[in-house]
Amino acid sequence: MAHKKGQGSSRNGRDSNSQRLGVKRFDGNIVTGGSILVRQRGLRFRPGLNVGRGKDDTLFALVDGKVEFSRYGRTGKRVHVMPVAAETN
Repeated sequence: MAHKKGQGSSRNGRDSNSQRLGVKRFDGNIVTGGSILVRQRGLRFRPGLNVGRGKDDTLFALVDGKVEFSRYGRTGKRVHVMPVAAETN
């Protein structure tokens, strides 16, 4: 007599939800303070000027400005937010 079900096991069929990681705002984008720039695990991108880091390594803008990515070292990448001067008309 068989010890396994023939159709498929009730042990299968579970999967986790995707984490939706990655760069959310790219080089040259204008952002407001608090905007999420990068969702990541670990520090693939490091926080630069006017960029904060959350406890889950998410990078976010501290001020309104323009996003800039730069390189440092051989493999490092930094994310900066450069404030843009307010236009007066």
